[in-house]
Amino acid sequence: MTILKEMYKALTSNLLEKWYPLVIDKEYGGYFTNLTYDFKLMPEQEKMLVTQARHVWSCSKAAEFLGDKNYLDYAMHGFEFLKNVMWDKEYGGYFQIRGRKGEISDVENYGEEKRTYGNAFAVYGLAALYETSKNEDVLDLAKKSFNWIEENAFDKEYKGYFQFFTRQNILFDKKSAYITKASDKVEVGYKDQNSSIHLLEAYTELYNVLKDDKLREQLYQLLILIRDKITSDKGYLRLFFEKDWTPVSFRNSPKDIREKNYRLDHVSFGHDYETAFLMLEASYELGIKNDTATLKTAKKMIDHAIENGWDNNKGGFFDEGYYFAGEDKCSIIKDSKNWWAQAEGLNALLLFSKIYPEDKKYSELFVKQWEYIKEYLIDNDYGDWYWGSLEKEPHYKFEPKGSIWKGTYHNCRSLINCITMLSDEESSGLTNGAKVYKNKFDNMINKWKETARSIV
Repeated sequence: MTILKEMYKALTSNLLEKWYPLVIDKEYGGYFTNLTYDFKLMPEQEKMLVTQARHVWSCSKAAEFLGDKNYLDYAMHGFEFLKNVMWDKEYGGYFQIRGRKGEISDVENYGEEKRTYGNAFAVYGLAALYETSKNEDVLDLAKKSFNWIEENAFDKEYKGYFQFFTRQNILFDKKSAYITKASDKVEVGYKDQNSSIHLLEAYTELYNVLKDDKLREQLYQLLILIRDKITSDKGYLRLFFEKDWTPVSFRNSPKDIREKNYRLDHVSFGHDYETAFLMLEASYELGIKNDTATLKTAKKMIDHAIENGWDNNKGGFFDEGYYFAGEDKCSIIKDSKNWWAQAEGLNALLLFSKIYPEDKKYSELFVKQWEYIKEYLIDNDYGDWYWGSLEKEPHYKFEPKGSIWKGTYHNCRSLINCITMLSDEESSGLTNGAKVYKNKFDNMINKWKETARSIV
């Protein structure tokens, strides 16, 4: 079986058909969250904005790519829940999490707080759904979501976006009277790469269907911010920053302090090559001519990840590295290999193999990455991918397949993109939607190949 056929099976019967329509909550709306290793619904079913919006995105893309109207129905089902339950009708913006029925949930202790990160994914999912459905109510909610982010989270002084808000849309930090109990409280007061790159991703998706001047400007500024300020000279993303974009670093701190704060300060290889792809996608959508600066940085990011994060023995990318004080080499501090980073690596490696066909390392590592994923991450018995590689963490064989942080988004996008890049339009039987997607993807690749040739 060719890689193309293997990936098509991995996308359809092994992933999408396992999740949908199983997770459609017909009684209370939205999507069920928690699934056992063998795809049974678990008793507790909170609904997190990030996961709900990602399901809308996945189903929208599946409807377009596979030409299956059922997925459009599943996506519209999720839209109704975003609009009627997750959106705060009194203050605007989306709640970070709700219970199954839409009530307050105590999971992760978010309460009724809001996060820019989650609101970004709402924009992402809604924009994809509008492209597929052409439903004006969907676009209206996407615009409202974008406006909420811009009105509440955008920092007019230093640019970029703040992350933490009360229900009343009051920004809070470490000095605020309001003290959060949420699981991400250690990040309070900082700006971060993660919400920044996913705003870039969301605004790119929205600009694809809405050619708005303000949206274009904010998308462009995000691209420049991520490329020139958040990305280090070595080619990795710094994770957290003070308000004025001073990086948060514990390199020179005592060992116990440094290790205690690895969450705030490490090299995340998966985010690096994911961002390389997102920057190229954003620049292409903006129509920037001969954008050598973005291509150089994106290439530096994936090359850094390959040089420092790739496992030369077994294959796959390690999860975390660190540059210790006085050392120029990146050390691995977490050698696990979670599912989302491996999926994003697959997409990035194949993309760069198309942009730089003369450099065989990308195509060779793409094949090795797929072999690794097939052996250690894809569950051929029950479906989907394990949370982490069984090579490193064999206990994941019987751990939940679905949670507030694990749905279908990363591997769905990676597989759709890889199938697109591997497909021959004349021989693969692509649907009309897939042909449109392939045409755009091919144009993006050709643009970057041309840009690459112009770099001396």
